[in-house]
Amino acid sequence: MSTPRRVAILGSTGSIGIQALEVISAHPESFRVVALCAGTNAALLAEQARTFRPELVGIRDDDAAKGLADQLKGLGAEVLSGVESAEHIAAHSQADVVLNAVTGSIGLKPTLAALRSGATLALANKESLVVGGALVQQAVQRPGQVVPVDSEHSALAQALASGRHQKGVCAVPRPGEGELTGETEVAKLILTASGGPFRGWTAQDLAAVTPEQALKHPNFAMGVMVTTNSATMVNKALEVVEAHLLFDVPLERIDTVIHPQQYIHSLVEFHDGSTMAQAGPPRMLVPIALGLSWPDRLHKVDSPIDWTRPMSWEFEPLDHGAFPAVQLAKHAAAASATHMAVYNAANEQAVEAFHTGRLGFTGIVATVEQVLAQHTGVSQSAADLDTVLGAEEWARQAAEALIARTTPTVSGGAR
Repeated sequence: MSTPRRVAILGSTGSIGIQALEVISAHPESFRVVALCAGTNAALLAEQARTFRPELVGIRDDDAAKGLADQLKGLGAEVLSGVESAEHIAAHSQADVVLNAVTGSIGLKPTLAALRSGATLALANKESLVVGGALVQQAVQRPGQVVPVDSEHSALAQALASGRHQKGVCAVPRPGEGELTGETEVAKLILTASGGPFRGWTAQDLAAVTPEQALKHPNFAMGVMVTTNSATMVNKALEVVEAHLLFDVPLERIDTVIHPQQYIHSLVEFHDGSTMAQAGPPRMLVPIALGLSWPDRLHKVDSPIDWTRPMSWEFEPLDHGAFPAVQLAKHAAAASATHMAVYNAANEQAVEAFHTGRLGFTGIVATVEQVLAQHTGVSQSAADLDTVLGAEEWARQAAEALIARTTPTVSGGAR
């Protein structure tokens, strides 16, 4: 990169945002931070702003914003607050790259704003694509404007460069190819999953899972929502739909395989029988760096796999009987333009209910399934932002009504 890219980071105080700033600090010649935005952590946001000197600083929580402007006096930064601050920054920061690392469907409006601004969208907020679906696809102005930051989808983009695949909002042309033709050599996308804390458990085992158990991910420390979604496999379900939307591969040609070591991040099977796997340490630094620098690779982002050390990698099929979230999401995504908005919103309500003792662990996906069964949906052509947001609000109310009639079945744990 000849000139530094202007970068705006939404969700700068979360895990992805913090690691992105680590990458930028290690490559100061390649990037300039022009905007930072967070949810509630004003103290860390102020520290980041003092270090990186952005032009815009935003925080969603109005109470947390109190005093932030005083802490940043003399920096020359404009300080914004409120739920619209991330959307404003995405639209008006004049960034070359907007990294959306916000958690939840609240990231949809910033995603749309970033795309409409013409910036490259480094997307770590899978919910905005899954919920927004056609809205996000319609907002894309050029092939490759969306660069995935989830490790699985970054791996797919890298592996797809081994063959011809020029479809979807994340088109990956082979080096030297000309105009997009719509041709593909791809037979199947295969996303890997760690299996979470309950790999190998039966549906009966899962009935008595406690919130403490659900938050013990074997490999990563993440927030409550993402960690719980990993335990239920909802996170993988959202990633399957995300892959479908990013790469325009039919849902029936996207599979999931359990790989507890998480060294292989995803695989692409081509129509000649060859399979390309992208491998790397079970960390997020490389996907984040590629999100910021794509299509170029930065030097020395992470330590490579040590091939002098003996190791074993395991693979096993996902037990859809014990973990029905993936199949449920495939059916929802195929049903209508708003079914996945309902899926995601109902899940968020159910996860909150689980952690407040109002719902059992297996009740999370069961609630999502029951809410989906009540939803009629709308066609792709009829879906606009208000319709999608309205479907979300309806789903939250429907989920709460079901949860209120449910007796939680949480005891001291299973196994």
